[in-house]
Amino acid sequence: MNYKLLFPTYRNRYLFVKNSLNKLAKEQKFEKALNLGTGEGDYDQMIVRHCSHLTSCDINEADIAYAKQLNAGVKNLDYQVEDALNLSFEDNTFDLIISVDVIEHVGQPERMVEEICRVLRPGGIAMVTFPSLDFPITYDPINRVLSWFGNKKIPQGAYAFGHEYLIPPKGFRAWSEGNGMIVVGEKNLSGYLIALMEMYWTGIIQRIFKANADNLSGDEVKKTALRPSVQEPALAKITDILIAIDNLLFSRTKHSVGKGFIIEKKS
Repeated sequence: MNYKLLFPTYRNRYLFVKNSLNKLAKEQKFEKALNLGTGEGDYDQMIVRHCSHLTSCDINEADIAYAKQLNAGVKNLDYQVEDALNLSFEDNTFDLIISVDVIEHVGQPERMVEEICRVLRPGGIAMVTFPSLDFPITYDPINRVLSWFGNKKIPQGAYAFGHEYLIPPKGFRAWSEGNGMIVVGEKNLSGYLIALMEMYWTGIIQRIFKANADNLSGDEVKKTALRPSVQEPALAKITDILIAIDNLLFSRTKHSVGKGFIIEKKS
């Protein structure tokens, strides 16, 4: 069971990619796609349905090994270890790039946007999600208050999950446009209600149970690690109801736990 789909913030990101792909697939056909930062590979079977061939990569070799095992037998899917700041692919290689909550871990987010643009074909689409610097105070009141007094922060709440920095949505838009890409879609992912429900405790749970808790290249797989499958839990329907309520109330506010962007490379 993919237990992560029970967490509203994770489920929200997953649904953003899934629903966006379903919509785009009605308008265009993707030949070569890249999942940049696949992690444990739990998005790959969903993505591969929308392209002729999917390459999934990650900097963490243990995660790549698990993803290969999880998706063994899936056709038109291959894996390789890659650094998001120095991709080995040639210019203009992919029609579609998916990157889910990776850019906040690479150290040079502007550089990663440059690499996405470089390997994306003209007219190609990239979907990128990330934790937002403009998170709701109900998600992490301690770090929100500390931000009023400078750059002080504690490694919990919004700065758990190995986050040394968060991404400003305006900054991401500027990096994209500065690299010849057009923002064609933008969505808030998780408002004040979901933020309140996941205040602090999800970061602690991840630290205990996620195999690669910091989403880095050198993490060892801990004995308490829980690895996901591709099976969707039935209780995810309850999560979907919570997400729908949160979207109804807070989808248009400035603050959200995460952001989802769809960008297109100019032809």
